[in-house]
Amino acid sequence: MTTPPGSSTGIERALVVTAHPDDVDFGSAGTVATWVAAGVEVTYCICTSGDAGGFDSTPREEMARLRREEQRAAAAAVGVSDVRFLGHQDGRVVADIGLRRDIAKVIREVRPQRVLTHSPEINWSHLVVSHPDHRAVGEATLAAVYPDARNAFAFPELLEAGYEPWTVSQLWMSEAPEERINHAVDITDHIKAKLAALAAHRSQTAHRPDLPDAIEQHLARTAERHGMPGRLAEAFHVVDTS
Repeated sequence: MTTPPGSSTGIERALVVTAHPDDVDFGSAGTVATWVAAGVEVTYCICTSGDAGGFDSTPREEMARLRREEQRAAAAAVGVSDVRFLGHQDGRVVADIGLRRDIAKVIREVRPQRVLTHSPEINWSHLVVSHPDHRAVGEATLAAVYPDARNAFAFPELLEAGYEPWTVSQLWMSEAPEERINHAVDITDHIKAKLAALAAHRSQTAHRPDLPDAIEQHLARTAERHGMPGRLAEAFHVVDTS
């Protein structure tokens, strides 16, 4: 029998790989909260520290530290305590061999059955979610999932350092074009946690008093499109990578 997209059967650990602090909270924090509630151990891997973000006069030299602190607080709001930062430069992320190696290393460390990341495709109907950093991280994570993390002969320096190969079973991609979406998660019972996570990113969201209402409206429309009227949902392109 084929396992349906999004099945949590056998999922003990999940890794979320995003470009910036706050990316997971806008796209997937409600879903992460459902995983944590189900007993899944979740790790965040943030490829940059968000140093090019912000909307006010916060000194540039303070922004990276501030955003790392905000992401840790946001993670705690949905029950995640393991948050890692790779330190790549915000706004200049490319899917090069260095980023692939960094992500493959984290996969081999965490050994997740499920990885969630950005879609590497452009979403032409909602271009704002297709930031170049997002697409680069999605492309690099896809390569890290297959073939890098599972191939003992890829990055032999990782093997020499004790990072054994690991095969990820599921790849979840947020921000995918609508025609790719094949799984939606009902997050209605976790909306307070998602909104608390977003509120933790004050350097990015404090100027948006309308944000909670806008987020709930978006989630309601997503649920309606995917057969859950009256509920709130986040949607993904889920691929079996085993």
